[in-house]
Amino acid sequence: MENYLDVRGLACPEPVISTKKALEQMDAGNLVTIVDNEAAKENVVRFAKSMNYQVEVEEKGGEYYIHITKEKLAGVETTLDTGSGALYLVTGDKLGRGDEELGAVLMRSLFYSLAESEIRPDTLILMNAGVKLACEGSPVLSDLIALEKKGTEVLACGTCLDFYRLKEKLCVGKVTNMYAIVEHLNLAAKVISL
Repeated sequence: MENYLDVRGLACPEPVISTKKALEQMDAGNLVTIVDNEAAKENVVRFAKSMNYQVEVEEKGGEYYIHITKEKLAGVETTLDTGSGALYLVTGDKLGRGDEELGAVLMRSLFYSLAESEIRPDTLILMNAGVKLACEGSPVLSDLIALEKKGTEVLACGTCLDFYRLKEKLCVGKVTNMYAIVEHLNLAAKVISL
């Protein structure tokens, strides 16, 4: 029996995350993920192959039916260390340089993907306009809350919150200072700056 997952029309990274969740619900069996664009097809196939699942793709009228076979491995149990040792330094409320609307979409996608990932950053430091992400009205607030619940330490620069007059609107994380930020940066196993 095959299970079907229709993720047509969903933006990146939804098709991959939905496929991952569906496969996690299965001990073994077949899942057919239906996507409507080349990028989604490639991303789902890459994910499934990275998990060592068997994958076959069938194209029908411009849509892709990705057949994924998950086999039950007897006596094999895997556990992941969910902390990555990474510190993310986020200095803006948009990701990358260029179009601001695209940057906002990319930032939402990044935090959604981080919140859904098995492996999470140990620490998120929000500075400059990055503090806006942890405040009322932020499009990534629920993702930051989810990360904090999983054990990610979320720190927001107090000077930055004061500058933007947002200290009273902070919804997730703790207020920090530059000295503590420098200490975290110096002690981190790796720093990823956005």
